[in-house]
Amino acid sequence: MRRLAALFAGLLFWAGVAAAQDCPSVPLPGSAQLKKLEAEATDRGMLWRIRRDGHESYLYGSIHIGRPAWLFPGPALREAWARTEVLALELDPFDPQTLQALRSLPDLALDLRNERRLQAQIQAACLTEQQLAGLHPLLKLATLASLSGRGDGLDPGYSQEMALLGRARGEGRAVHALESAAEQMAALVPADEATARRELALGLDQLEKGRVRPLLLGLAEAWERGDLAALTRLEPPCRCADDEVEKLQLQRLNEGRNDALARRIAELHASGKRAFVAVGALHMSGSKALPDLLRQQGFEVEALLPKPRQP
Repeated sequence: MRRLAALFAGLLFWAGVAAAQDCPSVPLPGSAQLKKLEAEATDRGMLWRIRRDGHESYLYGSIHIGRPAWLFPGPALREAWARTEVLALELDPFDPQTLQALRSLPDLALDLRNERRLQAQIQAACLTEQQLAGLHPLLKLATLASLSGRGDGLDPGYSQEMALLGRARGEGRAVHALESAAEQMAALVPADEATARRELALGLDQLEKGRVRPLLLGLAEAWERGDLAALTRLEPPCRCADDEVEKLQLQRLNEGRNDALARRIAELHASGKRAFVAVGALHMSGSKALPDLLRQQGFEVEALLPKPRQP
């Protein structure tokens, strides 16, 4: 569930899902407050400079939820942005094919009990079935998970991807997708229906027990201070028989995609483009961490954030 909460947060926001006004929300500050936040912006997250073929690009470990203050980059990110020319993300959420893919997955028939459980969680989040119409039940679950941090000031609308996309669109910067919509949907939703139902039941269980909100808060706090080790040490919500479901889910969503992501980052860089690459921070961890895979691709990889401690 930890990877479900971290990876899905933000994705369904791109599909235009919005909460009712009487539910917890994280409103956008006024213009004066935004200017203050921009002036006081500090560096957050994880950043690497990658060099090969005589030029450099940057790899950024992002997070798919955020706070209004996180809309603005700190000094290291501003410098990296100024030295690049294209933004690369897992997906371009404004690509019509992406939005179509979100709503074109085969439906998953649910038993009456789990259908009622899902509807209860939708109502508890002040959403309507019409807002989620056409989405696979696991994507509905992802929406609910991503919005569960609103009480702690976290919202997918303030994710790093949304902030970077807004900056790129404002500057007319090209946006490059590292994955196709079909590839990411295959990672998000298992092909086996029995597995999908089991993942849904487990996710509903975590929401009902109130375990997702503190998990998102822990992820956000670790990311904000650039603590990748703490981010990867966060315990799954339960130690139960379904831990194996989470383990397989994590592999499919994270390490199972990293080889292709590393290869496509290398291809984009080899084209001569100086790229600012933003990929979910948990892709920077594990036996197939992206920085390690890029070293294997012949890159010189230098950690910039968090700043290395002076000897």
